[in-house]
Amino acid sequence: MTESAIVEATGLGKRYRRTWALRDCSLSIPTGRVVALVGPNGAGKTTFLHLAVGLLDATLGSVSIKGATAFLAQDKPLYTGFTIAEMLKFGKRLNPGWDDEFALKRIDSLQLPLKHKVGKLSGGQRAQVALTLALAKRPDLLVLDEPLANLDPLARHEVMRGLMEAVAETGMTVLLSSHVVSDLENTCDWLIVLNGGRVQVSGDIDELVAGHRILTGPAEEADSVSRRVPIVEDTRSGRQATLFARTEPVPLSPQWSERPVSLEQMVLAYLRRPDSASLPRPTLATA
Repeated sequence: MTESAIVEATGLGKRYRRTWALRDCSLSIPTGRVVALVGPNGAGKTTFLHLAVGLLDATLGSVSIKGATAFLAQDKPLYTGFTIAEMLKFGKRLNPGWDDEFALKRIDSLQLPLKHKVGKLSGGQRAQVALTLALAKRPDLLVLDEPLANLDPLARHEVMRGLMEAVAETGMTVLLSSHVVSDLENTCDWLIVLNGGRVQVSGDIDELVAGHRILTGPAEEADSVSRRVPIVEDTRSGRQATLFARTEPVPLSPQWSERPVSLEQMVLAYLRRPDSASLPRPTLATA
C-alpha cells in the first residue's frame, strides 16, 4: 500500500549568485513518519528546511506541504526577557490552533516555574520551552533544524524523549536535521541523506539498512563482484577488498564473506562517496 506524502519536492534548487546551496532535489516524505535529514555541515539541510517552510524562495523547482506546519530553528529563538508564562501567552495569541492545556501541562511536567525568565534557563531548558511552543501549535508537520545542537547528553536525551512522546500521542510527522547519526538511530524511521546540495538517499530506514551489505574478499575478484551489484564504496588493502554494496544477500564464492550494516555505517559510506548518488536507491512512490 502506497503511503500518502506530506512533503513533495520536485527539482528543487536554491542558488546564491554562482553557488548552488541545493540542486535538483526531488523527494517525498510520507505522512506519520519521523524523518532524519542527515548530512555534513554545508550539505544544504537548513536550505532545504527553509525552502520547505517558506522562509526562502526556490531558484528552481517546487516544494509543497499538506497541513499545518511548525518550525523550530537551530538557534531556538525565544525572547530572553520574557518569562515562560509570557512566552506561552505570546504563542497563544499568534496561533489560532494553540493547545493551552497541553502547553501548561508539559511545562509543569518539566518542573519549570512559569515565572522564570527565559534568559536564565539552561540550554536544555530553553530547548524544552521552544519545543513546547512548537508542539502546542498542534501541527501536522513539525520541522526541527538541528534541535539537539549545543546540548549536553542528558538534555539531548530528554528533548528526544519528549518529542517521541508527542509523536506517539498525536501521530504527527516530524522532519529533523542533524549531522550526528547516533542521535537519530533509535527514533527515526525514514532517512534522507543530503551531500553537497544533492539527495543521495531517501527511504524507509529498515529497508535501506536491509538493502546494503559489506562484502569482503580477494582484491583480484572485486571488479567482477562490482559488475554484479551496485557498489557505494570500494576499499582495497593489499590482496583484500572491502565493498560496501547496495544489495540484499547475494551468492558469492567461498572466498567472500558478507555482513549486514548499521545505519551509521551506511550513512558514512554514502557521505564519503558523493558520486554514489547516481546509483539506484529506494524512494517513496508519489501517492
